[in-house]
Amino acid sequence: MIGVDIVVIDRIEQSIEKHGEKFLQRYLSDEEIALVQKVQTAAGFWAAKEAIAKALGTGIGQQVGFKDITIRKNAKGAPSFHLSEKLVKEFDILSTSLSIAHDGGFAIAVAAIEFSATPDKV
Repeated sequence: MIGVDIVVIDRIEQSIEKHGEKFLQRYLSDEEIALVQKVQTAAGFWAAKEAIAKALGTGIGQQVGFKDITIRKNAKGAPSFHLSEKLVKEFDILSTSLSIAHDGGFAIAVAAIEFSATPDKV
């Protein structure tokens, strides 16, 4: 399944200016916050988590929360993600892929998740 999300970077920037670190802590782990050097990265992570939740077939809500998804970067800076133990048990996932980009005031993310079978929860 594929999930896509786009966010206006200024929206994330305004939320950070208004709420500071508390805004980031709402949807990012300490590990993820350490990766955020620019507002574009924070916006990309927001879009990524939304895209991943959509690829799971749920969206962000009761079943899948922001903190159930952890965005990581490899040594070359390519993004990937890890799901909470709760989600790993709930969905039988074979493989995942994530792409994040930002340009022209927008951040966009595309997540692809391959399930071993169609999940009952979707």
